[in-house]
Amino acid sequence: MITLPLSALVSPPSLTAINASNRVCNALALLQCVASHNETRALFLQAHLPLFLYPFLNTTSKTRPFEYLRLTSLGVIGALVKQNDNSEVINFLLSTEIIPLCLRIMETGSELSKTVAIFIVQKILLDEMGLAYICQTYERFYAVGTVLSNMVNQLVETQAVRLLKHVVRCYLRLSDNLRAREALRACLPEPLRDTTFSQVLQGRKAKKFAEIQP
Repeated sequence: MITLPLSALVSPPSLTAINASNRVCNALALLQCVASHNETRALFLQAHLPLFLYPFLNTTSKTRPFEYLRLTSLGVIGALVKQNDNSEVINFLLSTEIIPLCLRIMETGSELSKTVAIFIVQKILLDEMGLAYICQTYERFYAVGTVLSNMVNQLVETQAVRLLKHVVRCYLRLSDNLRAREALRACLPEPLRDTTFSQVLQGRKAKKFAEIQP
C-alpha cells in the first residue's frame, strides 16, 4: 500500500517531489471510494484505515505537495461523514484525534482545506453524540470556540462566503446545547453580533443568533 511507507516521510524535505505526492493522492482517491460506499465503509472503519491518514493531516508545511496530501486526506474523512447514517463513523472518529487535527487545519490551512476540515467538524456537531462530546468539557468547547472565533475574524478580511456559512452552521449547532448557548452569549465574536455578515445571517439564522445575544 502506497500510504504506509510515505507516512513515515512526511517531514520536509523528505516529501518534495510532486510526482510522489501525486502517487499517494491517487491511492487516497481510491480509499475515498471505499470510504463512501455503503458496502465497504464499515470494513474501512474496522480496519482503522483513517488512522493511516492522520500523519498527512498532522503536517504543517505549506508547500504544494503537502497541501495536496492534506486536502486529499481530508476528502477521505469527508466522504465518511457525508453519509446520512454516519453514527458509527462519528463514534469511531471521536475515539481518535480528528477534531484537534481539523481545528489546526481550520486555522492554518488553505481556504479549500479549511472548508473541508470545518465540514467534518460540522458533521460531527450535527450528530447528537458529537455535540455532546464537544460540549462535555470546557476544554473541548473552548478549543472549538476559539478556532471558530479566529476564523470569523479572518473572514472579515477574506469574505469567503462558503467558509463563513460552515462557521455559522457550527455556531448555530453549538447553540442547541444549553450550556454551550450560555457560554456563547459571552464569547460570540462581534462580527456575528453586528451587521458585518448580514448577507449570510438572514431569516431563521438571524433569529437564532439573536437568541444567543446577551
